[in-house]
Amino acid sequence: MEKFFATCPRGLEALLVEDLRTAGVEHLKQVPGGVHFAAGWPACYALNLRSRIATRVLWRVAHGRYAREDDIYRLALETDWPQWFAATQTIRVDVTAVKSPLKSLEFITLRIKDAICDRFRREGGQRPSVDTRTPDVRIQGFLTAEECTLYLDTSGAPLYQRGLRQKTVEAPLKENLAAGILRLSGWQPGTPLYDPMCGSGTFLVEAAQMALGIAPGAGRDFGFQRLRNFDLALWKDLLDEAMDAEKPVAFAQIHGSDKSPVAVRAALANLDRAGLLPAVRLSSGDILEVEAPAEHGVMVANPPYGERLSELDELAAFYPALGGALKRRFAGWNCCLFTADTRLPKLMRLTPSRKTPLFNGAIECRLYEFRMVAGSNRAKAGEQPDSP
Repeated sequence: MEKFFATCPRGLEALLVEDLRTAGVEHLKQVPGGVHFAAGWPACYALNLRSRIATRVLWRVAHGRYAREDDIYRLALETDWPQWFAATQTIRVDVTAVKSPLKSLEFITLRIKDAICDRFRREGGQRPSVDTRTPDVRIQGFLTAEECTLYLDTSGAPLYQRGLRQKTVEAPLKENLAAGILRLSGWQPGTPLYDPMCGSGTFLVEAAQMALGIAPGAGRDFGFQRLRNFDLALWKDLLDEAMDAEKPVAFAQIHGSDKSPVAVRAALANLDRAGLLPAVRLSSGDILEVEAPAEHGVMVANPPYGERLSELDELAAFYPALGGALKRRFAGWNCCLFTADTRLPKLMRLTPSRKTPLFNGAIECRLYEFRMVAGSNRAKAGEQPDSP
């Protein structure tokens, strides 16, 4: 078995564990930001192809203790890179660290790159070139206070890049975070789903793929395909199996709307590019005025969260109106709102039934769940809503 580390948005680690279990992985350890696991190459390929949650799947190729930069250079030099890729391929090296005493990660990155090139020169006289934009092979270094681990990236471009998005609007959610929010909402294919602030349609595309059984990686390539040990027959079998599991594209009880015509056009273009337009019903409309598209279902939304004082003031007026609209028009719905604005429940005058900490990049957010019932869902007199 090989050793791997799969990364994901913080807060979604437990869902990534579920994906690994589905891929047949038993030996795993959850840590903040990802999961360490031991498995064969079929599980690695399958996770890249099927996981909606993972960001990257990294293959551990070297590990050792260090005290200074030269120790890391020697570790990289002693690693047999030529057995995994050719000198004619391009590379990129990235380094991250937690509590490392070394001052410059840029210098460490350069030393690892030099060591890889020196190893190739020593064995064949040729060295790989660096391409920071679209490299054939990505190498990842990770430093703790005393240890260095070197990985080969089996994913290539991050896995949230499904190869589907054509048009974006301001601050779109990454696809794996959107998929995680859908799973945390409790939504299941067949249940009505509604995103009334759909933006460029990230929730809608992810939900449609889930409903139709489409593997998120079926339309893109991966880093492992450019490694010498790539097993083409195994990959074709996995891809064929994924294609066979896809359902015909038909309406999947998924609805989206936005008050911005630009956003609706972007969502339409992205669904069309993905071949998913028949699965979703799109419309224009303001969340404060729209009617629920079904008697019950799950709403997911990523309302704006302001960074400037004027925006915060606008939201302070918007949230009470939003709470009122949900109470009036969405009784029987489970409404999940993702935001970095912890004022939202109090200003909406609603008590969340659940709140889940998540991160949108470096921004700490919450996923608030409101179970809407007929009449008021606010706290009783004298009670305070839950703290954010």
